[in-house]
Amino acid sequence: MRELEVVGVRVELPNNQPIVLLREAGGERYLPIWIGAAEATAIAYAQQGVVPPRPLTHDLFKDVLEALHHRLEEVRIVAVREGVFFASLVFDGGVEVSSRSSDAIALALRTGTRIVGADDVLETEGVAVPDEQEDEVEKFREFLDQISADDFEAPDEPGPEPGER
Repeated sequence: MRELEVVGVRVELPNNQPIVLLREAGGERYLPIWIGAAEATAIAYAQQGVVPPRPLTHDLFKDVLEALHHRLEEVRIVAVREGVFFASLVFDGGVEVSSRSSDAIALALRTGTRIVGADDVLETEGVAVPDEQEDEVEKFREFLDQISADDFEAPDEPGPEPGER
């Protein structure tokens, strides 16, 4: 397992499909995961420190954990099958629960929990960005600094979320 950092979310054109980009800590690989609009908003809110007037689902889950005196210890991106990313939430006491990767990332950001990716996931799905291409990544970060969660409106018709489960 390798530690991952959340770079941010953006909308991939021309399909207007939200994507969350993770980066291998201390490495040169990036892990792009296509997600749904609601999850993109939840991740963007957490990164921007936006506190909604009423708790969203991930905020509620965090509050329930705190009320029950439990802790999320680690989020693991564990597998990719047929383009679908699978994650696990690892709680204190060793309890492990399967999760969609976007939900796990949104919860990790709210709880300050570290995110790790399985080596085989990074080997098959990771994209290496050598140092000389780092300026492109910096441009991406600048783009992320200029967008808000409002840029991730849900589509008019619900449908399946590619790459997610």
